[in-house]
Amino acid sequence: MYRLISVALIAACFGSTPALSQSMSPMRGEIRSYTDSFAVRVQPRNPYKHRINVGIRAYDADFRPIEARISPADFSLGAGASRSVLVVVNFNGARERRVRICTESVPLSGKGVGMKAQICGKFIGHRL
Repeated sequence: MYRLISVALIAACFGSTPALSQSMSPMRGEIRSYTDSFAVRVQPRNPYKHRINVGIRAYDADFRPIEARISPADFSLGAGASRSVLVVVNFNGARERRVRICTESVPLSGKGVGMKAQICGKFIGHRL
């Protein structure tokens, strides 16, 4: 379990500098795990000057929703803020699993045109 957490923390350290537009870091990565699941830590960022609602979702390589433990899955993110989110995905018996982790944001009501944005990263889990 500690190795899984260590791998997730190392993956989160690479490419975690915020951009000037809506972002999620890291945007891609390869994770090696000795267990039947692997963890990815992502950090969505809100570049806007107002609070937004954020949802983190996990998909397979073809953007079909998959089951994953996401903590927290839905939350509110203040202006200019970012937050760390842990996503744990099962291998489901496979030796390798390709997933997309997406940050989906919806501006709060009353803040103009309610556009929904989706930023996705690609991740590959390898079971050792």
